[in-house]
Amino acid sequence: MYAGQQDIVMARQTQRVWQRMLSGRRLDLLNPSAVDIEIDDIAHGLAFVARWNGQTVGNFPYSVAEHSIFVAELFHRLRPRSEKRWRLAALLHDAPEYVIGDMVGPAKISVGPGYAEMDARLTEAIHRRFGLPGVIPDKIKRVIKAADRHSARLEAEQLAGFTQGEADRLFGKPLSADVPERRLRPHSPPVVKAKFLKAFDELFEG
Repeated sequence: MYAGQQDIVMARQTQRVWQRMLSGRRLDLLNPSAVDIEIDDIAHGLAFVARWNGQTVGNFPYSVAEHSIFVAELFHRLRPRSEKRWRLAALLHDAPEYVIGDMVGPAKISVGPGYAEMDARLTEAIHRRFGLPGVIPDKIKRVIKAADRHSARLEAEQLAGFTQGEADRLFGKPLSADVPERRLRPHSPPVVKAKFLKAFDELFEG
């Protein structure tokens, strides 16, 4: 038994390692099962999780759900002939955050590998639940990452108080001219949840 397995066993013996979801599911955070993943739980959670630790302008936080919808739209612009499942992968690229929350880059570095490991376990379970491969092909991941960084850049400059120079330095220049800029405006969690579920229904072929 390696060290990571020993930590999991000890955690199970000493404390609760599951979270109760609004659907009634009990999601084991150390060994998540695909059968305990529900899209309504994901949509609800992500609609209430704030990007940038909530340090954004507007009457509502800019949620992970709203960010995810935009990333899926950008992915489709960049790869218009891609299969629906890869657009679904783009929509779900931050789905684990419905359980573990969003964490800004500097905080992830401070926490260490534990956050990334939990994110990876949840991602695999979510992908299994919705018919996606546990590991997304590199060529698809690169496009999702490009869309993700473009969205982050716009959020940083428009909502989070970064200067254009800071946004360019941290997140790169805007994508090509065929991807138009967008004025971001946060919406209420119920509105965003409904939009996320609509996007999911259009892409999931289960």
